[in-house]
Amino acid sequence: MTEPAQLTLGVLWAGLTLYALFGGADFGAGLWDLLSGGSTAGVPRRRLIEHAIGSVWEANHVWLIFVIVVLWTGFPGVFAAVMSTLYIPLTLVALGVIARGAAFAFRKVGERLWERRLFGAVFALSSVFTPFFLGTVAGAIASGRVPPGLAAGDLVGSWLNPTGLLGGVLAVGVCAYLAAAYLCDDARRAGEAGLAAEFRKRALVTGVAMGVVALGGIGVLRVDAPALFAGLTGRALPLVIASALAGVAALVLLWLRRFGPARVASALAVTAVLWGWAVAQYPLMLPPSLGYREAAATSAVLTATLASVAAGAVLLVPSLVWLYYLQQRR
Repeated sequence: MTEPAQLTLGVLWAGLTLYALFGGADFGAGLWDLLSGGSTAGVPRRRLIEHAIGSVWEANHVWLIFVIVVLWTGFPGVFAAVMSTLYIPLTLVALGVIARGAAFAFRKVGERLWERRLFGAVFALSSVFTPFFLGTVAGAIASGRVPPGLAAGDLVGSWLNPTGLLGGVLAVGVCAYLAAAYLCDDARRAGEAGLAAEFRKRALVTGVAMGVVALGGIGVLRVDAPALFAGLTGRALPLVIASALAGVAALVLLWLRRFGPARVASALAVTAVLWGWAVAQYPLMLPPSLGYREAAATSAVLTATLASVAAGAVLLVPSLVWLYYLQQRR
């Protein structure tokens, strides 16, 4: 029988996966907004991007809030350690989320060209550095550089290291790839064959580039994070292989212009990577020593948390599914 702590950990990771798939694509769209071209040539691309994320970009941050709350209530010691040791990149993430949302909203109502350019630049740049710093946070935790306790780790070296930088680059690249793959399908459904072809090329190039970075990252992890490397090449190897196969399948489907199935395959590839990380370091939450059982709150707190999550899901999930459905129909 699954214990409350284990179930809470699974719920936490499910929320993280959903944020990566939905929020990550939103961040990636901001990168493509940055690379869309001048104020005249880039109008069709930016119009498609705004159309694709305009109704869901705020809703997608629900998953980030969900992850933070479940971590705080279910594993308070881990929450304290992560927030205190990694407060520099996490503060930059918070500033990026705020700046990105404000700029996206203000760009639409800007009356002068320089205002729209300014807000557009803030939106695009914050869409790049926000996932980068989220990736450095993931790299810091996965490489075992966040010890239990308040600010017990190196406030800079914990995330500014080879594994942290690799995590940041992969996060930006994965977000860009997801966004390009999704936008291909969006452009096809909107009848914009030219834009679909453009984002198809971007998705193919980004996907291949991320494959090269991931292969090179194997050497980085072997030297800089040997425990994580051992987990990924050991018990998590089936998920790593599944991610690679799904990634190749997504590229083939993009090449064949099967954009709907390619969207699904891309999401499966990213999901397999995230759960591969989870399996690689299980049962540890803060490698090399703090397991989820030791880090978990009391059974009463976990039970109340899970009950609240279940009750909230009854209200939230159907609403989000309906929102995504309407957004896709548009």
